[in-house]
Amino acid sequence: MTLTPRVVLVHRRTELTELLARHGTRGQTEFFLSSRGRGIGEITERDAAVRAAITEVSAAIPLDWRRGVVERADLPRFLFAPEDLVVVVGQDGLVANTAKYLDGQPVIGVNPEPDHNPGVLVPHPPGAVADLLRGQRGIAQRVMVEAVSDDGQRLVALNEVYVGHRSHQTARYRLSVGGASPERQASSGILVGTGTGATGWCRSVWLERGGQGELPAPLDPVLAWFVREAWPSPSTGVRCTQGRIEGEPLVVEVESDQLVAFGDGVEADAIALGWGQRLTVGLAERRLHLVTG
Repeated sequence: MTLTPRVVLVHRRTELTELLARHGTRGQTEFFLSSRGRGIGEITERDAAVRAAITEVSAAIPLDWRRGVVERADLPRFLFAPEDLVVVVGQDGLVANTAKYLDGQPVIGVNPEPDHNPGVLVPHPPGAVADLLRGQRGIAQRVMVEAVSDDGQRLVALNEVYVGHRSHQTARYRLSVGGASPERQASSGILVGTGTGATGWCRSVWLERGGQGELPAPLDPVLAWFVREAWPSPSTGVRCTQGRIEGEPLVVEVESDQLVAFGDGVEADAIALGWGQRLTVGLAERRLHLVTG
């Protein structure tokens, strides 16, 4: 028997929901905000916009289809099925948070607040979901980045992978790319980003360096990497601090304790690295299948 399609709606708690969970009541929340020179009006309006979008998207799912709902904090524990259709309602970053748990499922990004969200990864209004679920869907396969340690730990990210010290102190390691001789470095960490991530953290580093080199586009099978604040010393160099990955991965040989690698800013889901371990960072086989229309 063929199962009916399942739509999984992904969302995150709004700012109002988080404040109410922290302070208990609306009155206490209003008092807290007023003590800091803020009102509850804008937060309430944004909460209403998100809730209205979720309601409209839910109503667009055919009654005979299966459905699931998952909040961002529960994504690591949610089991996506290969045949799922995923609808993400929220900010662009929520798509990145979701992408690492998917493997080819199409993602419809819905922007509930077009006045606040750029809409790069959530380009669709809630009213477009019904047609996108039923009709032909264009798909853009966005490149992802993967980090793998020598003890089998693995993570995939849509924007970037950061490798550095757990508490953002100086990280010490040996770095090599494309089979070149490794360089011993001391730095604030390494960023390896995709074309999607080239609009965020990687772009800020790139701009600080005067825009040297070309950043990849979202569909380009290329990664850009940057070493942050490399420190020159008699034992550490600054020769190898940025470049592109098109084939051979970047290799990091750890020479200090408590280094980590995490993706898309999610420090809670990280690879732990100790002295002497080896980490490779390169293009992932997996792609984000983002519905374009």
